[in-house]
Amino acid sequence: MKRSPDLLRLADTVILPGFEGTTAPDWVRRRIGDGLAGVVLFSRNIATPAQLGGLTAALRAESPDILIGIDEEAGEVTRLEARTGSSRPGNYALGVVDDEELTERVARDIGRDLHDAGINLDFAPAADVNSNPDNPVIGLRSFGADPMLVARHTAAWIRGLQSTGVAACAKHFPGHGDTSVDSHHGVPRVGVSREELAEVELWPFRAAIREGVRCVMTGHLLVTAYDAERPATLSPRILTGLLRTELGFDGLIVTDGIEMAAVSGAYGIGGASALAVAAGADAVCVGGENADEATLDRIREAIVDAVTGGALPEDRLADAAARVRALAAWLADRTAWDAPTVSGEGDTTVEIGLAAARRAVRITRRPGAEAVLPLTAAPHVVELAPETNLAIDKGMPWGAGEPLSKLLPGTTVTRLTEPDVVGPGGDMSDAVLDQAADRPLVLVVRDAHRHLWQLGLVERLLAARPDGVVVEMGLPGRTDLGVAHIATHGSARVCGQAAAEALTGVVPG
Repeated sequence: MKRSPDLLRLADTVILPGFEGTTAPDWVRRRIGDGLAGVVLFSRNIATPAQLGGLTAALRAESPDILIGIDEEAGEVTRLEARTGSSRPGNYALGVVDDEELTERVARDIGRDLHDAGINLDFAPAADVNSNPDNPVIGLRSFGADPMLVARHTAAWIRGLQSTGVAACAKHFPGHGDTSVDSHHGVPRVGVSREELAEVELWPFRAAIREGVRCVMTGHLLVTAYDAERPATLSPRILTGLLRTELGFDGLIVTDGIEMAAVSGAYGIGGASALAVAAGADAVCVGGENADEATLDRIREAIVDAVTGGALPEDRLADAAARVRALAAWLADRTAWDAPTVSGEGDTTVEIGLAAARRAVRITRRPGAEAVLPLTAAPHVVELAPETNLAIDKGMPWGAGEPLSKLLPGTTVTRLTEPDVVGPGGDMSDAVLDQAADRPLVLVVRDAHRHLWQLGLVERLLAARPDGVVVEMGLPGRTDLGVAHIATHGSARVCGQAAAEALTGVVPG
């Protein structure tokens, strides 16, 4: 069937694709010229600040009003600093500190970096309430388990970011915190009542809307109180009925990655995209794993076919495209890309991220801790590295060993994964104890309460070395481990630095 150029252009307007490489491929530049309204950047597109600035300038040369989006939450989910680890802690650490002004300053600091890089849309903050401590995909990305606290800091984060001319995007609507399934791999189910949803998950989104957030990202969640058949991303009852009508949100609704199994598994990438736009989404985010022109064409054709087949009203598609253009116009009205960065009071001379990470550290001491802390001799550090979800870049640096070695030269580090601990090699306890003989022992874990292999090894080591210190860089589910327990509430690079300072009592400078 012949597809009209106008319809094809409308479909292109509502797709935000990713691409491979540190320069814009020819197909991306050509499609921007033909009407593609935006793109999404990932860490694979970023090598250096100068390279990133050149990339975004090349994209903007094709269309001055282009939307350039990125996932820059800070903490565990960073694209700008995936190679080095984040210079700012994530949401959970900010929630522990519970200083809204600090949260606003951190977000403003992120916004300045994005603005300088030529990026105008940040898929952050995560407004999810982490009410399930075993959640495999949110955890430290949430400000906490208290909906009021999450609401306050969500609003502060949006204020800080949008003050720099970068649009914020509250996610993952209507709330991914009370789930036990990662939507990258399956369909999370939220089984609470409408009243419970309103009292917990929806509070931060109400606060975000009141604060003037320009964008909301959908979650691929089956919220049975509203729709027992389709995930929120594909549900008119949730996107149009709840978000638009009940909550009154009038900005851009964008999907989470449409290739994620929770939605593409049953409908395919193209089918899920068409259903999402019909449900009320205005932009389809794609390209985490499917980053080529063929995927873009498949989505565009599915959307156009849905219009010509009657499943997607053309005026709904036109409304979605108009909202994409409206956000681009709002940004263009507030941002001059050759202008100096917005300055914040004191932030230009203060390492705000490290200051925040230091304030988030909590130390629990037990009898005997005074003989161990602060460390004066170089320790042996054991870092237990779990598998992370797909939102977190593989291989991103984390831990306390490297910064500790700078404060105490001679520090040795062993990093172990689950196969190292429970694989054919057997128990690693004796080998670790041999390496730690005659020196302090520091055990660094991430979400030990969620990983029995971590917890088991830690308990065996502490049985032999009760003077061992535990540093928890995930959610602190067990603070009774070790003669001293240090909770950083995050695994960003600055959280490791703050942990090393807490271990030694040394604050450089």
